[in-house]
Amino acid sequence: MLARGFAVLLSCFVCACAGSPPHDDASPLGTVATFSIVAFDPDTQELGVAVASRVVGVGAVVPYAKAGVGAIATQASANPRYGPDALALLAEGKSAEETVATLTAADARRDRRQIGVVDAQGRAFTFTGERCMAWAGGIAGENFCAQGNILAGDAVVSAMADAFRSGTGLLEERLLLALKAGDDAGGDQRGKQSAALLVVREGWGYAGGNDRYRDVRVDDHEAPIAELERVLALHQAMFRRPRD
Repeated sequence: MLARGFAVLLSCFVCACAGSPPHDDASPLGTVATFSIVAFDPDTQELGVAVASRVVGVGAVVPYAKAGVGAIATQASANPRYGPDALALLAEGKSAEETVATLTAADARRDRRQIGVVDAQGRAFTFTGERCMAWAGGIAGENFCAQGNILAGDAVVSAMADAFRSGTGLLEERLLLALKAGDDAGGDQRGKQSAALLVVREGWGYAGGNDRYRDVRVDDHEAPIAELERVLALHQAMFRRPRD
């Protein structure tokens, strides 16, 4: 029974990654279609990431952030070392662009990687490897960058960028707005499955014990972004915003 269940689960993962480049050790699922935005709010000093993908549990793979340091989205044939390594480089004083250059220069499989980074000064940089599956690319602007792969087209990241630039309110709300705009513009061409949102601020985590102010995830849902919005509203109601 257990063996059969494992076989079914394995077949689901194989189907989810059909058409992907060969797998590697850094990304056991191969290239996974994803769109994300990383951003900094200079008024509150908050940093955050919002992401959606056609894979289960995207929130466990893509987003990384540390208060006062930066935020990262590592995706496509994701290198999980990019998250902690990028935060370490940013903490040393490197800019977002310098951080990405350092990471990719040392990565023999950089042509399959995609990464977006924003530092605690609002400097952002996005990188898309030449062998990421189309459509793949990104946009970097003041205090944010948006990127994605296996998307319906470039309109997805353009819509995300426009929504973030024109959005008002809290960082978490602008991140969600950008994610919804990307989805409305076509999103992941293979469909939808999971979404996540992470916002950090020094001392604003649970009971003041860490910086993870908002950390909400939808691991498997037919409408993950709408469900993420619902879960975020519950989180906001239960965990009120501390006074600035």
